[in-house]
Amino acid sequence: MPLPGKSPQSSAGPAQVLSLGDATAIIVGLIIGAGIFGTPAIVAGAVGSPARMVAAWIAGGVFSVIGALCYAELATAYPSAGGEYHFLGRAFGRPLAFLYGWARMTVIVAGSIAVFAYLFGDYMSRVYSFGAHSSAIWAGMIVVVLTAVNYVGIKEGKLTQNFFTFLECSGLVIIIVAGLVLASESAPAAAASASSSAAGQPWYFGAGIGSAMVFVLFTYGGWNDAAYISAEVRDPRRNMVRALLYSIGLVTLLYVLVNVAYMKGLGYDAMARSDAVAADLLKRVWGPAGEKLISIMIAIAALTSVNGSMIVGARSNYALGRDWPTFRFLARWDEASGSPRSAMLVQGVIAFVLVVFGAIRNSGFKGLVEYSLPVFWGFFLLVGVGLFVLRAKEPDTPRPFRVPGYPVVPALFVAMCAYLLYASLVYHREHALVGLGVLAVGAAVMLFGNRGQTTVSGAKP
Repeated sequence: MPLPGKSPQSSAGPAQVLSLGDATAIIVGLIIGAGIFGTPAIVAGAVGSPARMVAAWIAGGVFSVIGALCYAELATAYPSAGGEYHFLGRAFGRPLAFLYGWARMTVIVAGSIAVFAYLFGDYMSRVYSFGAHSSAIWAGMIVVVLTAVNYVGIKEGKLTQNFFTFLECSGLVIIIVAGLVLASESAPAAAASASSSAAGQPWYFGAGIGSAMVFVLFTYGGWNDAAYISAEVRDPRRNMVRALLYSIGLVTLLYVLVNVAYMKGLGYDAMARSDAVAADLLKRVWGPAGEKLISIMIAIAALTSVNGSMIVGARSNYALGRDWPTFRFLARWDEASGSPRSAMLVQGVIAFVLVVFGAIRNSGFKGLVEYSLPVFWGFFLLVGVGLFVLRAKEPDTPRPFRVPGYPVVPALFVAMCAYLLYASLVYHREHALVGLGVLAVGAAVMLFGNRGQTTVSGAKP
């Protein structure tokens, strides 16, 4: 792996070595994560009916395909380890790129670490509970431990990642079989009006759909990373679309089946109220032993998400330090450990503070997802607009992959991002405003902290 900040390919460009099957398998592995074990109950509680719940998960798959197509064009036209940081800087200039780097450091990645740490805590608390704040204690412990491990230096092999992905997928299969086949009888379905205050409203005017979709699409997260393999896929214009359709279609099918299994095995009301829905389902089918088995499997899946976020996040913080003098202390790479140690420590501290914030607010997993929502969707919106900007600014740039149905398809992506930004502010106002406040602090740091300074490369910020 090249060092962050360096070009990830040779001057000849990335080789097209991935088959359609390779690309499909990679994308499935990137998308399926621990979120599917934490968000279904929240979505069920928000939408108020089984039909709306299933529709929300299907809509999430459709939106993910549209977004991934847009990212695939940007990634093949402007291949860079910086990802969105690079796209935004190229389209809108360095100040916006700085805000994105700040947001990744303080909200997006650190928030994801805290979110999955809480999910780890929710399920480990089913194995061993520390009391009223058990989830927060487990979450804080795992943030400290994994930060320390990554500080010392960690080398994750391909087999290790494949093993954890296998455990995640096995957990989904166990849930589907338990809910749809092994549950002795269907649990009673709850009336929609009892499940959610949103019931009875037209779905297109709310009915919790906006609130639900932000959690649904959080669970589909990973397709934006999938776009970065598009330059290495054989016959990318043909196979990239097929790989995206096949992989996201498969993930959508799995997610819908998992939600139907929860609903059949527990009943809609019990599903919506659960704080560890997979454990509750397996407890009903196999008793305490089943609850502990699935809890351990899901905790491992969450652990993998925490660790992966730490590795990626510390390296993006390192890149921010290379570009901006105020954060130059982050641009220290320790050759012995193969780790940006200062960036890793700062990231760990921020994530730990967010875990404490979740405990104080008694909001846990749900509250920390809400904290990152408006910032996350705001920058996704800008990346979508950036696609239009870059087509106008740099029409002669080679684009190995072009979004089918341009400009309608990327316009749909931008419109959906705008709606989800609106929904995250309207439905999750209190926690969302905290995230926006952190972004505002970043703007102040950019304006005053970098005044009169030059970057590492000698250019004005």
